[in-house]
Amino acid sequence: MRRFVHTLAASAAAVLLALGAVPAGAQPPALPAHGIDLADRDTTCAPCRDFFRYANGAWDDRTPIPASYSRYGVDREIEDRGTDALRRLLEQAAADVRAPAGSDRQRLGLFYGTCMDSARAEADGAKPLVPLMNEIAKLASPRDLAPLLAQLHAEGVRACFRFGAEQDAHNSSEVIAGTGQGGLGLPDRDYYLRTDSASVALRQAYVDHAVRSLVLAGVGEAEARDQATRILALETRLARASMTRVQMRDPNAIYHRLSLAELQKLSPSFDWGAYLRASDLASVASLNVAQPEFVRSFGAALDSVPMTDWQAYLRWAVVRAASPVLSSAFVNEDFRFNQRLTGARVLSPRWQRCLEGTDRSLGEALGQEYVRLYFTPEAKQKALEMVHHLEDALRDRLSTLPWMSDSTRRAAVAKLAAFDNKIGYPDHWRDYSALTLHPGAFVDNLMAAERFEWSRRLHQIGRPLDRTEWHMTPPTVNAYYSPSMNEIVFPAGILQPPYWDPTADDAFNYGSMGAVIGHEMTHGFDDEGRQYDLHGNLRNWWTPADAEHYKRQAARMVAQFNGFVAVDTLHVNGQLTLGENIADLGGLVVAWDAWQKVRAAHPQEGLIDGYTPEQRFFLGYAQSWREKTRPERQRMLALTNPHAPEKWRVNGPLADLPEFARAFGCHAGDPMVQPDSLRVVIW
Repeated sequence: MRRFVHTLAASAAAVLLALGAVPAGAQPPALPAHGIDLADRDTTCAPCRDFFRYANGAWDDRTPIPASYSRYGVDREIEDRGTDALRRLLEQAAADVRAPAGSDRQRLGLFYGTCMDSARAEADGAKPLVPLMNEIAKLASPRDLAPLLAQLHAEGVRACFRFGAEQDAHNSSEVIAGTGQGGLGLPDRDYYLRTDSASVALRQAYVDHAVRSLVLAGVGEAEARDQATRILALETRLARASMTRVQMRDPNAIYHRLSLAELQKLSPSFDWGAYLRASDLASVASLNVAQPEFVRSFGAALDSVPMTDWQAYLRWAVVRAASPVLSSAFVNEDFRFNQRLTGARVLSPRWQRCLEGTDRSLGEALGQEYVRLYFTPEAKQKALEMVHHLEDALRDRLSTLPWMSDSTRRAAVAKLAAFDNKIGYPDHWRDYSALTLHPGAFVDNLMAAERFEWSRRLHQIGRPLDRTEWHMTPPTVNAYYSPSMNEIVFPAGILQPPYWDPTADDAFNYGSMGAVIGHEMTHGFDDEGRQYDLHGNLRNWWTPADAEHYKRQAARMVAQFNGFVAVDTLHVNGQLTLGENIADLGGLVVAWDAWQKVRAAHPQEGLIDGYTPEQRFFLGYAQSWREKTRPERQRMLALTNPHAPEKWRVNGPLADLPEFARAFGCHAGDPMVQPDSLRVVIW
């Protein structure tokens, strides 16, 4: 995945305008500057000292992070260009009294329109919480918890553990049930366990936040203080039983297919059969238990923690889930605490929050409306052609790697040939006909959407795998590779300037969008992806010698990124970010090779704005990563995110590439030149 969040943004309207593909009457976002932006550079910084600064320093100096954002850069610029078009679509749908009953247009209008009804939210206050709070009050014993938890999970309250549908890691065509660790209110287990002063202060702020939120929900202040303290203790117990994010990067460590009877033995006090029956999954006989020790610890906590503590914990889970969509008192309290995590200064406007919520809940209905106007089949085909150029380049690399044995090489080439390329939007749109929405309280519609999606996903269990399904919405400015599906996915949102600019030269486009495509492709062969075969099954297809060579190079990359500072004195976690770092380097290598082939067939002029084609390739890459992040968010990302900060996603892989050093005349000893003894060479 290119970025660290599933972000909402516009589709490829700018590209299509340049291609003459936007239909009459449509209003696409304004076009940005094309190609390399010379005004963004800091030419006082030598490119061989800090290329990220050289390419983006002036932009960084003059560009503030908007008050409502915790980060700002290329992705956010694209999103901001597109949100007006999406907003118009939703406002028109909300005002369309003639929309056919039961149509997706009516659903979009009802969902967005009720979300925008701030007067109703203020009048209702904590009232929408009452039904679930009453159910929690009835909880008398651990055996009562299973059906209640199934209800909470269905309505979007994530408590106690994770549960859902997933592909079986060893038989990817089979969709099975899966469960594992979860139920934490803070972003990661380490937030509960770190002993530094900042972490201790954050936990106290979390308790205070829970107190204020519970008071808003009708709990007396003294009782809320007592409950919040016990909630933190219970969540800390769950955190201690949780695996680290680095441990979970090993797919074999999170696969344990157990029978229902075996699962029941892990936590005897929790009635798993009752949970499955309440989830309409009575026929499930086995499932993947990602973290058996967590489930065992959860069961032990059920036996030893008073039921009143579990009730307090569940109340807090409900309040925490609902706060962003309740009255302003809840919304503002939720935002104030999250400021400590993200650094955002002001709350984003209601329309933007409602737009983002609509994308999360009705993303393909919204996306279908959008691509109908702004993303044509012709644009989809043009993007696919570029993907094929990159695939050809990676195939050539795999076919000639001197360190790879013939048996591993054959399997790698076969896996590449089996890639499923998904471009722009799904071939088959999601059916929302089972989702019924009504005028009235937005919380009711949000819960209806949660129940719809929960049911849709769980009903995939035991059925044939749908390989046409997408896990990002068409307007998303992002991309991903799925190892279990062996697919690369590029939503319409990312296929536009400055990533993909039909008015710019090939050097720029291959350095920018080409590297994005190459990045996702080489995820199929990163330290996690390489463990899956062409069918998406977790299977070792590497010879021991090839695997050992790969691991040695990966260890070099871990050491390289461990040396980079993320923020203040907090370093990048090279092991956590390994997969993305491998994909960044691989994506550049493959994009370079693909560009060389295109360049040979279609020669272009040499110097443009004083830069050679080689230099424009690397400037295109570096400027596609221009971004700045608030320190608060950067600290959170350093602990939780598999992506390194943008500066190191530029300087790290470029320092490993001799092609970069030659392009800018860098020499041994320059900061942007990795010594041969430390240089990472995989592809």
